[in-house]
Amino acid sequence: MKSVCVFCGSSFGTDPAYEAAARETGQVLAEAGLTLVYGGASVGLMGAVADGALAAGGRVVGVLPEALKAKELEHKGLSELHVVRSMHERKALFAELSDAFFTLPGGTGTMEEIFEVWTWGQLGYHAKAFGLLNTGGFYDGLISFLDTQVDRGFVKPAMRAMLQVADTPEALLSACAAYVPPATGKWIGRGQT
Repeated sequence: MKSVCVFCGSSFGTDPAYEAAARETGQVLAEAGLTLVYGGASVGLMGAVADGALAAGGRVVGVLPEALKAKELEHKGLSELHVVRSMHERKALFAELSDAFFTLPGGTGTMEEIFEVWTWGQLGYHAKAFGLLNTGGFYDGLISFLDTQVDRGFVKPAMRAMLQVADTPEALLSACAAYVPPATGKWIGRGQT
């Protein structure tokens, strides 16, 4: 693994622990010699994760749509910044540049990003690890819902197990480094699990 893409919020949220975890995530990735790939912004948790990596001497690559650059949201201190035309191009470049994906607290855009990566993994478009950093139990409700999807027959247990979950950046990095994609097919018939 050479690079990790981090999905996270463009705001800080209500708990200072989210910002601290974002900075720590950037630092952990930098100290592991991994390039941080992220959304390219200077604001919220996105700015914090970049600042954490940069402060630890890490390489940070941002991918920012033109519309957000026009709002002057780009981080000025990055190792490299790619400006793209659309959110679709942004996500495609995230996937191309990254070997794994971490998801920190965030809003609907963050959820859309991790679910798209997960779907691509289920369909066999990639074999890359991905997971949630469950800072302060932020993702507890989502994790419970995902388990309900398994219980009710909409997600195979092997597909649910693709999503790594950890409480610290170090633990998430270890889980993603050990990740082996499932060998099972996605589609199931009635009554199969």
